[in-house]
Amino acid sequence: MGAAVIASRAGLRAGVGLMTVCVPAEERSILQASVPEAMLLMREEDHYPLDRFSAIGIGPGIGLDNANEEMLISILLQSKIPLLLDADALTIISQNKRLLSSIPEESILTPHTGEFDRLFGVHQNNEERVNAAMKIALEYKLIIVLKGPQTAIITGKEVIYNSTGNAGLAKGGSGDALTGVITSFLAQGYSPLIAAKLGVYLHGLAADITLKEQSMESMLITDVIENLGKAFKSIGK
Repeated sequence: MGAAVIASRAGLRAGVGLMTVCVPAEERSILQASVPEAMLLMREEDHYPLDRFSAIGIGPGIGLDNANEEMLISILLQSKIPLLLDADALTIISQNKRLLSSIPEESILTPHTGEFDRLFGVHQNNEERVNAAMKIALEYKLIIVLKGPQTAIITGKEVIYNSTGNAGLAKGGSGDALTGVITSFLAQGYSPLIAAKLGVYLHGLAADITLKEQSMESMLITDVIENLGKAFKSIGK
């Protein structure tokens, strides 16, 4: 549930107007106490009203059991909008490669190097991963955010390397926060590519601002989320 809380807080801090978080009913009190601004949708419901939402991010903390695999497949097949897929959603797809062809076009995948290799085979270095990601993005019409020391936003035509961020982000929860930020920008009407670029940049910029207050050892992703407002003000000058 920590992943759900982190992604939700990051999405709200990034400007989403109304957020609904899908969680198991028995865990609802954690979200209600930690993120009172969020609405809740119970995981046990048989039908997910996807047409209610302008953006959907799925993966952080959902789990890998059969029920969650079925939920992911249902969303992939029903969704009429691009999705953001991260964490457990990527792991489920890596175990069922046929699902790749069911991902809506212009969806955003945000794997770190380990997740990328589980999805698309082992690569010897990041250059190999970037080259492979371009081919995959072109074939499936996706956007791949390859997370790492210098995160790359990859389409079938171009690779954009991010210039913000620091090693303090190399901790659990950072990817969950990025999921929340990018999904928030999708919900605000940005195109998937712009949402990915802007989300990665601001996520890293908030981490750089945090580093002025903390050390790389001490900074937490919750600190970074709280500094998203300063990141917005920094680029708005």
